[in-house]
Amino acid sequence: MCRLILASGDFAVPDITAAAVDMSCGRTADHDNPTKVHAHGWGAVWREPGRGLRAHADARPLADSLHASPLPEAKTDFLAVHTRNASLESQRGLRFTHPLTRDDGWYFMHNGYLPTAYQGLGLAASEFDSREYFDYLVPDGAAGLDPAEALGKLDALPPGGNSGNAIAVHAAGAYLVHWSAPAVATPVFFTMQRLRLPGLEVVASEVVPGLAPARQWEPLPAGTVLHFPFPKEA
Repeated sequence: MCRLILASGDFAVPDITAAAVDMSCGRTADHDNPTKVHAHGWGAVWREPGRGLRAHADARPLADSLHASPLPEAKTDFLAVHTRNASLESQRGLRFTHPLTRDDGWYFMHNGYLPTAYQGLGLAASEFDSREYFDYLVPDGAAGLDPAEALGKLDALPPGGNSGNAIAVHAAGAYLVHWSAPAVATPVFFTMQRLRLPGLEVVASEVVPGLAPARQWEPLPAGTVLHFPFPKEA
């Protein structure tokens, strides 16, 4: 399982990365899942005005390797960070570290386990559920995501998974998907939290008091797809 955080608007990158570190180390864990620490790698996608999207991935724990990434020097109005605890021991390492990428310019981050997503692609078996979920939810070459269609695809998955919480990013904008399977065993763990301040919106897997007091956060309604369009550049 994993932790996600997305920030859009006017923010300081060190504030958001510090929040991601807190979640990855279990400092803000207040949920119903025994997994507290997410140390099996991390990744980020951000937008640099005039340069487009940039991404970084590292198989080391975020707290140990953030300083060695480009993020501390980044200037951006959009940032998404993913910290990972691999569902399967065989799926550790850089190959499985998010963001997952594709030649059509999409980046993808997932928190959850959807072992039946391969069936939606007509495959014989699953090799890596998050990759299969990526290709199932965002068809190759897609110009964007339709919220109703995306949620319909998730509802149509055969039973066996728990959450489709995800961040999908391409050149024109980003989408945050909040969806959990019916009667999921750890609903609090998969609840997404939203913080809205003047000029800034943050969505995270947990309330992060370092960003704002708990009273300023609100749970994102289940079955939600948010769109964060990027400004067109000359």
